[in-house]
Amino acid sequence: MLIRNSAARMLVLAFGLANAGHADAAGSAKTAAGTNGEQIRIQGTLVIIEPDIELTEVTAGGLQEPRREWTTAARANYPTVVKQLLAAENGPQISVYDVPDDTAPGSRLGQVLRLNQEVAMSIAQYSATGSVLATKKDPLTGKPLLDWQLGQGVQEIREATGADYALFTYVRDSYASSGRTALRTFALIAGAAMGAYVDIGGGMQVGVASVVDLRTGRVVWHNLMVKQSGDLRDTEGARAAVKQLLKDLPL
Repeated sequence: MLIRNSAARMLVLAFGLANAGHADAAGSAKTAAGTNGEQIRIQGTLVIIEPDIELTEVTAGGLQEPRREWTTAARANYPTVVKQLLAAENGPQISVYDVPDDTAPGSRLGQVLRLNQEVAMSIAQYSATGSVLATKKDPLTGKPLLDWQLGQGVQEIREATGADYALFTYVRDSYASSGRTALRTFALIAGAAMGAYVDIGGGMQVGVASVVDLRTGRVVWHNLMVKQSGDLRDTEGARAAVKQLLKDLPL
């Protein structure tokens, strides 16, 4: 599997939104408009690109320790649940594409994947309230427009998969250890005794998902999810997370 470096940016994005008062952000899905001004619909085949998911445990001291077994379970659960949920909604024909382990970052495929990562994170950052780019908002309403392109490089993925659209997913999910939970409880109690609210934080689930038209390179749908709860380690937890992450997918 291709090694990607979205972890740091995902965490910065999550904590930035949390500190801005968006600790639980959902329903921020955006869909691109067609030439007629109406929202684009996903009509054709869809490939789930191997999800970039990492699960960690928050130690008592606040460090994020990667947990391989949790991550492996989450990466297996995600595409299975996506296929089940979209099938229930009579969604498009779906396939899954595992990025080859020997894919080099500098290869054509590696470059496309890294470009998409940057674009997806940029959309999440620059379409949030207060940080909408002037060139990416409706001049009349001031609301953000989904007007982002990856270019013709996406043909590399289309040739490898034969799909019309690709679903890209980035998730960072953390869980408080028993020590962290105990320390957090103590901080809350001690703060309350002094008339203050003191929360040192526990786990957090942040996800970014986007759908790209592999024929044109256009990002046609994007969503951001930031939660202080959630669990991708089992099927039911993954189902709940996927429902939120793929909310308002234009089928």
